[in-house]
Amino acid sequence: MSKSAAAEKIEIDDPLVDEFLEYQSVEKNVSPRTLHNYHHALMRYRIERGALFSKWETAEADDFRDYLFEIMKGGWARATIRLHFAALRSFYKFLTRRKNLLVNPIVEVQLPKAEKKLPVVLTKDQVEELLILPLTIEHPPQAPDWAGERDAAILELFYSSGVRLAELAAMNVSDFDFFNECVRVFGKGSKERICPVGSKAAEAIHTYRNAAKVMEGPLFISKLRRRMSARGISDVFKKYHKASGIPVNISPHKLRHSFATHLLDNGADLRSVQTLLGHASLSTTQIYTHVSIERMKAVYDEAHPRA
Repeated sequence: MSKSAAAEKIEIDDPLVDEFLEYQSVEKNVSPRTLHNYHHALMRYRIERGALFSKWETAEADDFRDYLFEIMKGGWARATIRLHFAALRSFYKFLTRRKNLLVNPIVEVQLPKAEKKLPVVLTKDQVEELLILPLTIEHPPQAPDWAGERDAAILELFYSSGVRLAELAAMNVSDFDFFNECVRVFGKGSKERICPVGSKAAEAIHTYRNAAKVMEGPLFISKLRRRMSARGISDVFKKYHKASGIPVNISPHKLRHSFATHLLDNGADLRSVQTLLGHASLSTTQIYTHVSIERMKAVYDEAHPRA
């Protein structure tokens, strides 16, 4: 068994980690996926360090530098390393602020710079192809009669609002305002924002709710009439990717990328897109300006006689 698998399987009695995870769940209201990632990162560190691990409170910066060196030798991607250490950083912030740890050893550790990869976005034609699929393909006999209407509403809402997967999965009927064409979204850290919803998405949601007789509770439900999980919604994307001719993988996050890029392509200002996406930092949103510039360059190279 690999050490990564061991981190998944082995349960280590660690009261500090348990208290940290409870704090993140109750007070920070982080998603179950984030809690899983935090737990995995902390257990992975303990397993990797083995007998070199004594106590979290006595760990020094050099311990984490050694760990960083080992996982870099192991060929970890920079993004994975940074996410892994983000969990360790959060844990040590908790220890210093809540458990009176005097020295935070993580702050002295320099991580490899993040690779600047531009997000992959769908073209407008590809988005159009995707959005019409739920109402044009044949659904399996075990699917509810309203599966196409529900899936159409899910896809339309993702592209219309740019919400995250977890945000859409958590939506209730009461969060959607049909008359004002907007939806209330609870983002990271339970931050609330209001996202406008286009008329086509609003109409798709209205049609789905009438077909499925969804009047209260979760907005998107399974055939068992329970709230759809994030995995269930992701499976919707996999189904329509197989049915489409789109050459790249399709995911909720790609529709979010496409939402932001298409807004900027059509003249939206960066601050407005930041607000719509629920980004805390403008620098996070700025990557979409680079995507728009790259797209503009591609058009220029194809169209200009002396490009």
